[in-house]
Amino acid sequence: MLGFDDIAQWRARIFSRLLSIVLVLGTIAAIPSAFVVLRQGVWTVAAMDGAALGWLFVLWRLKRLPYTFRVLNFLAIIYMVAICLMLKVGPVSQNYLMAPPVMAAILLGTAPALAALAASAAILVIGIGHFQASVVDMGHDPLVVSLLVALNFTCVGALLTLTCSTLLKGLSRSLDEVRGFAKSLESGKDALQAVNAELRLTSAALARLNDMVLIARAVDTPDRDQPIIFSNEAFQRRTGYSDADIVGRSMRVLHGPGTDPAVVERIVESMRTGQPATAELVNYTKSGDPYWVEMELMPFTDDAGRISHWVVVGRDITERRHSADAIHRLAYYDVLTGLPNRRLMTERLDAMVASANAGRGLGAVLYIDLDNFKHVNDARGHATGDALLKHTAKSLGQVVRKGDTVARLGGDEFVVLLDGLGTDPAAATAAALSVSDKIRVALADDVVIDDQNYHSTASIGVALPTRPGQSVADLLRDADLAMYHAKAAGRNGVAVFETPMLAAAERQLTLGRDLSAALDNGELSMHLQLQVDHAGQPVGAEMLMRWRRADGKFVPPDVFIPVAETTGMIVPLGLWVLRQACEARLALEAAGHPLQLSINVSPRQFRQPEFVAQVRAAFEDSGVTPHAFVFEVTEGLLVEDFDVITAKMRELAALGIRFSIDDFGTGYSSLGYLKKMPLYELKIDKSFMRDTPHDANGTAIVQTILAMADHLGLRVVAEGIETEAQARFLGENGRPCMQGYLYCRPLPLPDLVARLECGFA
Repeated sequence: MLGFDDIAQWRARIFSRLLSIVLVLGTIAAIPSAFVVLRQGVWTVAAMDGAALGWLFVLWRLKRLPYTFRVLNFLAIIYMVAICLMLKVGPVSQNYLMAPPVMAAILLGTAPALAALAASAAILVIGIGHFQASVVDMGHDPLVVSLLVALNFTCVGALLTLTCSTLLKGLSRSLDEVRGFAKSLESGKDALQAVNAELRLTSAALARLNDMVLIARAVDTPDRDQPIIFSNEAFQRRTGYSDADIVGRSMRVLHGPGTDPAVVERIVESMRTGQPATAELVNYTKSGDPYWVEMELMPFTDDAGRISHWVVVGRDITERRHSADAIHRLAYYDVLTGLPNRRLMTERLDAMVASANAGRGLGAVLYIDLDNFKHVNDARGHATGDALLKHTAKSLGQVVRKGDTVARLGGDEFVVLLDGLGTDPAAATAAALSVSDKIRVALADDVVIDDQNYHSTASIGVALPTRPGQSVADLLRDADLAMYHAKAAGRNGVAVFETPMLAAAERQLTLGRDLSAALDNGELSMHLQLQVDHAGQPVGAEMLMRWRRADGKFVPPDVFIPVAETTGMIVPLGLWVLRQACEARLALEAAGHPLQLSINVSPRQFRQPEFVAQVRAAFEDSGVTPHAFVFEVTEGLLVEDFDVITAKMRELAALGIRFSIDDFGTGYSSLGYLKKMPLYELKIDKSFMRDTPHDANGTAIVQTILAMADHLGLRVVAEGIETEAQARFLGENGRPCMQGYLYCRPLPLPDLVARLECGFA
């Protein structure tokens, strides 16, 4: 269906309305006219009126006929009426001939109108010929008059026709323009609806986005508040702010004490330069709860290229940051004490060493080891030990300065890094010693754990990066060496690293490596030193290890045995000694001198889980009876895991092995173990015999040991007997067995057998 902006539609509507009007008016006019003409006897006019009305009625009813066909019929009716009236009424009826051109112009267009005008003019010329009398009366030639009348009619008709036609063309163009404008408006409306739909969709998407979105209006200076104009649902859910709370306020309302000012300044600087920015910072909810957000700030510009708005998209990364912090703490901090661990301590120590190497000042490393911590841990359990370690960490944190680092390396080892001690080595060392002494005093205080008092001390090693090119590993090693010197000096002390310590450590390292090779290269051997009774007769022998290098140099036992203990070589060496002792016993039996053999067993070897099985295997493989051996252990073995050690000794005693306490009186202070252990003998240390019988104190100790052993029914062997006076004193006091240079130096097995063959002279 055509719209009101279509000229054809307008013409159709005008024609339809015109038919109705003409039909009504024609009917109204025809009724009185019919009476008049019939009275005058002009029945032709009445018939013409009836035919015209009937024809009009048909056109009015048959609306489905083509528009042009109906218009042409309508014009034909007018021509019919005009011609009929001209013939019956006279020239005055020529006025009807003006209607068809005008109607054609209005209803059909210019070309049909001009055709109708020509038809009207022709009818007029022909019609005037029927009224010659009237024309003659005018005194002119009838043809000329007809042409003149037709010409004037044509001019007037053309004027009216062209005027109507031009008016309708203009109206048509206007309607075309209106139609084009309407189409443009319709298109614009569709586009506007599409844009509105997109805006609604975008707004809905932003509102329901999981990420938090804020839009702020840009102001001239980024330092000033940028008022918020939009917040989405995700933001409102996370922060507790409603639109009414947040719209119109600055984004700074989200900041709080935990927000990093440097990050905020970087964001402001990006806004000042009109650049996007990304950041991670702490924001706060309406209730004041902090949360971590990863935000992206993006500028939006208007058509002129000016920044009109800032859009902020944020993601809640609180859980991720907490996880990252937890991972960081696991990676860089000790779980038990919360102190920095070895990794973080190493990083900070690296910075301190780099600063010292660059000449920016010295620092110090304090290596701290708790004395006898294992005793507490083993006696009271790990819970008590952990509580003691946490107390130690707290005490260290209270003693040092705020900028210093307290770290736990593991176990009961701690490290304190002191920084900013100046450039003078002497002053820096003095400052480090001062702090070390404060730490030593603080850690020596009694600690109450589960209503029990515990006393713990610490040995501290101090090292400073005073050597050029010193590395982190070097400095930590130096402090560790100094700490061991403090322990060796009696514990609960402080030692500063000195270069000779490193040289001694290097020698020990070299000695340990050489000792390992010595066992494989056959450089080790066993010597035997006889033990005699009060009459000087051999009753046993002690197996003693000797080491002569391939170059012939002799290494004393008191030098390489401690190295073997430290490096762990004492375990394979002890097993080797046991097998050597079995072979020596077989050789002595074969020579007719089945002496009882004493073997020194290291505490480290004795604590090996497989020690009993190894001993049993050695005796079974060699076929030697265990009753021929005495295992000498030190009192230090009894300090740790007393019940476990005692059980293992009883298991070995069941095999027939006897036990002796070596260097008795120099170690463990409690004598209660004497009645709890399966002991066979006590060995008096040579340090007590050195000045006996001339030293009153030493003599009294020896007499006490002899008396106690007699009451306990224990055999006694006195070591270090080198003079006749010592032998006489012992002969007069309990008559213990004796061992020393006075009777026999340590000898290789063949030499000892030869001497025994000679009657031990």
